[in-house]
Amino acid sequence: MALHLSAFCFSSTTVASGPHKSVRFFTQRTVKVKASAFPCQPLALISRVDLKGKAFPGDGIPEAKESPLVVCFGEMLIDFVPTVNGLPLAEAPAFKKAPGGAPANVAVGIARLGGLSAFIGKVGEDEFGYMLADILKQNNVNNEGMRFDPGARTALAFVTLRSDGEREFMFYRNPSADMLLREAELDFDLIQKAKIFHYGSISLITEPCKSAHIAAAKAAKDAGVILSYDPNLRLPLWPSAESAREGILSIWETADIIKISEEEVSFLTKGEDPYDDAVVRKLFHPNLRLLLVTEGPDGCRYYTKDFSGRVKGLKVDAVDTTGAGDAFVAGILSQLALNVSLLQKEDLLREALKFANACGALTVMERGAIPALPTREAVMNAMLQSVT
Repeated sequence: MALHLSAFCFSSTTVASGPHKSVRFFTQRTVKVKASAFPCQPLALISRVDLKGKAFPGDGIPEAKESPLVVCFGEMLIDFVPTVNGLPLAEAPAFKKAPGGAPANVAVGIARLGGLSAFIGKVGEDEFGYMLADILKQNNVNNEGMRFDPGARTALAFVTLRSDGEREFMFYRNPSADMLLREAELDFDLIQKAKIFHYGSISLITEPCKSAHIAAAKAAKDAGVILSYDPNLRLPLWPSAESAREGILSIWETADIIKISEEEVSFLTKGEDPYDDAVVRKLFHPNLRLLLVTEGPDGCRYYTKDFSGRVKGLKVDAVDTTGAGDAFVAGILSQLALNVSLLQKEDLLREALKFANACGALTVMERGAIPALPTREAVMNAMLQSVT
């Protein structure tokens, strides 16, 4: 795996003084990544991606041939994950710090799989913020849309892991830098270059980030970009459950692709059965092209205007489920970016979802989100082993 964060080891970096509008002050690195070669190709829709060490001007980010850009918008933060599962936060003996934040996780996940991705968001002008920007660069994510706030800190989240690997969050963000991104700071050129623009709902909670989110999504829509939405419900961050429901649904009908969990189906429908297809269909708006419902280790369900079904997941021993949904999203978006026609072809969609399920399954086998995101080689190997 490209990055393991049981400990952080970085090369020396010089940071210029004064406010920073981009991350071009980081030490340039040339990274060469090659897509793994396989004697057979189980997923016909996954084309080989030839990644070379050719950089965007001034950014040191590899350029991917044949791979359209996926831009991810929202929060990036530091997750503090306990080294021992099943204990309350106060009793955890130690924590492993790991970069996280759902949209950033998706961006790194796509890059790990050989795709081309970018992240737009705001972090603090502090050591954690600089570290996160550098981690994106190390993982071949275009970070030129990142901004640094001199007056607010990078967000932190302490994660409680139950014995089964499921988790709860305690956030430190009052306010954190990600909440303060302004419309004037958006890189609209980057947004309009995207094939897919992906986002969550946390950026809708407070101003000015809410207005920036809406403006970015509108610019993408106007440019013909596919809009991908994963609400990623985090109730403790919203003023109330009702405000969370209203906020999440306020932008529902603009999305082309929506991914939700079974728990989010129940939340958005005020307690209705998330396993009832008729209930899920209530969330399918007229312009939606694909609705995905994830079911953890059991896989996922998919709904389009013309067909629906279920794809089984891979069974693994879960250590930490943080980032599993983001890995799933990265898996499906990486394939959609290469072949949008799978939205109309059920056989191709099912193959892409098998790939996405494997991405999620492999992620729960390690602690932290970004450290655990799999490479394309690891996913393909896992899929080959599951059928042998």
